[in-house]
Amino acid sequence: MSGKKSENIWLNLGFNIVVPSLLLIKGKKLAQLCGVDVSAATDADMWIFIIAIAFPLLYGLYDLASRRKFNFISILGIASVALTGGIGLLKVSREWMIVKEGAIPLLIGLAVLATAATKKPLAKLLLMNESVMNLEKINAALDGKGTRDSFNATLKSATILVALSFLLSSILNFALACWIFQSEPGTEAFNAELGRMTALSFPVIVVPSMVIMIWAMFKILRAINLCTGLSMEDIIAERAKK
Repeated sequence: MSGKKSENIWLNLGFNIVVPSLLLIKGKKLAQLCGVDVSAATDADMWIFIIAIAFPLLYGLYDLASRRKFNFISILGIASVALTGGIGLLKVSREWMIVKEGAIPLLIGLAVLATAATKKPLAKLLLMNESVMNLEKINAALDGKGTRDSFNATLKSATILVALSFLLSSILNFALACWIFQSEPGTEAFNAELGRMTALSFPVIVVPSMVIMIWAMFKILRAINLCTGLSMEDIIAERAKK
């Protein structure tokens, strides 16, 4: 049995999207419901902003520590939160926030694309998980049939698809940020806009990207069948069947 702790998707969504969005959009009203009068506090918006970005930042650090797995995408995600906090705290122009929103997924996509030319394309790491697939059986069949080169070519094309999904995220993120961010950082209006950006980024950006990821997964599954002759039942790992 694997000692690695699996990710809790509900905690992920809660800490990274739901809680920050609620705090940024309804922070003052939530404080008043808790009996805290923030109407006269000149720095209330700043404190709400700091608390809101603390949730995804602390969750990202906790996730990395508890699962003992350093993932460059998780690290870039934490960097994104840190950049958001810095832009908000320093009160720089809204244009920098818009650039940041488009730049982070673009950098991830470029990093993914770079792995396509290596022996370990990212599609292999992301989509071929030993907890789901019987990698030993797949590798033995590839070597037996002499089709490893053909299969590796499919992995590289799937990696390019994954990179394109992040490029799509970058374009959508940039367009969404241009539409939402109309106020300067450090203001109550900006906090509300950041909350809307956080809430809308999931359906607008993640869903289209996931469609491309699923397409890449089907490409790999089809390649496994063609290159090894193994059925779906054959390639599913025993632990995934239980």
